[in-house]
Amino acid sequence: MDITVKRNDLTKALSSVGKVIEHRQTIPILGNVLLVAEGGRLTVVGSDLDIEISASLPCDGESGETTVDARRLGDIAKRIAGDDVKLSIKDDKLIVKAGRSRFTLPMIQAVDFPRLDSGRFDVEFAIDFVGLIAPVRFAISNEQTRTYLNGVHLHNTAEGSIRAVATDGHRLAHNTACGMPTIPAVIIPAKTVGLVPAGAVEVSLNNRMCRFATADTIIVSKLIDATFPDYQRVIPSNNENVVTVDKKELASAVARASAVASERGKAAKFTIASDNIAIDVQGADGTAHEDVSAQYAGGEPVEIGFNSQYMSDVLAAVPGDEIRVSLADGQTPAIFQGYGDVLGLVMPMRV
Repeated sequence: MDITVKRNDLTKALSSVGKVIEHRQTIPILGNVLLVAEGGRLTVVGSDLDIEISASLPCDGESGETTVDARRLGDIAKRIAGDDVKLSIKDDKLIVKAGRSRFTLPMIQAVDFPRLDSGRFDVEFAIDFVGLIAPVRFAISNEQTRTYLNGVHLHNTAEGSIRAVATDGHRLAHNTACGMPTIPAVIIPAKTVGLVPAGAVEVSLNNRMCRFATADTIIVSKLIDATFPDYQRVIPSNNENVVTVDKKELASAVARASAVASERGKAAKFTIASDNIAIDVQGADGTAHEDVSAQYAGGEPVEIGFNSQYMSDVLAAVPGDEIRVSLADGQTPAIFQGYGDVLGLVMPMRV
C-alpha cells in the first residue's frame, strides 16, 4: 500500500467507522480498522463481531491492505496539518505522512481481521429508516435479561406496510411506512439502530442479518435472534374517553410538576374532566399541581397515574401540535396519537 487521500475524507471515514469499535478489547484486532486500497478507493472497516461498518473514499496510488489502531489513526488524522495524507507500508509498519509530520504505527495483518458474512439477502428497499424509527426509539428496552426487547421490531402489517415497534414493558410505540415490500419479521439491535445515518438508505434483510447502505457507507449487522412479543395484545381497543390537548402545554406542565417527583418513582396523578387536565405530584420534599386546558370527549372524569418521565418521552416522540389521549379507566394503558401513523402507549401506575 502506498496511497494519498484527502485528510477531511479520511477523518470523516474514521469517525463513521469508529462508532462501532469498542476500545476496551480482549481481542486486539477489534480495536483496529481494516484499510483496503483498491481501484482508486480506500475502504475503511470497523467491527465489533456483531456489527460491521465500512466507509470508502477516493485515493491515489498502489493497492494494498492492512489493519491499524483505530483511535490512534483517527487522532492523527484530526490533528495533522495539510490537505493530503500519505499512507504507506514499510517494514511491517504503517507510515502516515502529512505536511512536515510523520508517524509510524504498528499493524496487524489484514487476513486476521474478522468479516461478517451476511449471505444472500431476501429483500432490498429504499427508505428513510431514521425517520421511520425516530418516534419509537425511546421505548427500546435496555434490560439485558430480555434481549428480544433490546431493539426495534420490523414487520409487515395486514395492509402491506412496514411497521416499526419498540417496547420496554412500560412504554410502547409504533410507526408505519406505506408502499413497502414484503419483509421477514426481524428485530434490529438498538446499537445498530443508532448507527444508521439520516436520510434515504438502501435496506437489505434476511432472517439473520440486515444491511444499510448509502453512497459511501455500508452497515452490516446481526439481528437479535428472538421472537418479538405479540404487542397488539396490550394495545386496548375500548379506550373511548378521548382528551385532546396542546402537546407543548402538556409537556411543559409535566416537566414543571416532575421537579418535585422522587427519582425512584416519578409518579404523577392525572385527573381528566370536562375542559381540564389536572396534574398532581407528591414528592418527599414537596408537592406540585398544574392545570392544562383540554377538550374532553368522555363520560365520567378519569383519574390515572403515570411515570412522569415516561409521559415526557411519549409526548416528545408523538408528532403534532395537538395530541389525543385515549383512556378507558385508571387501570388501562393510555394511547397517545398526534398526526400521521405514530402511536404511543404508556402503562398506568399507582399513585
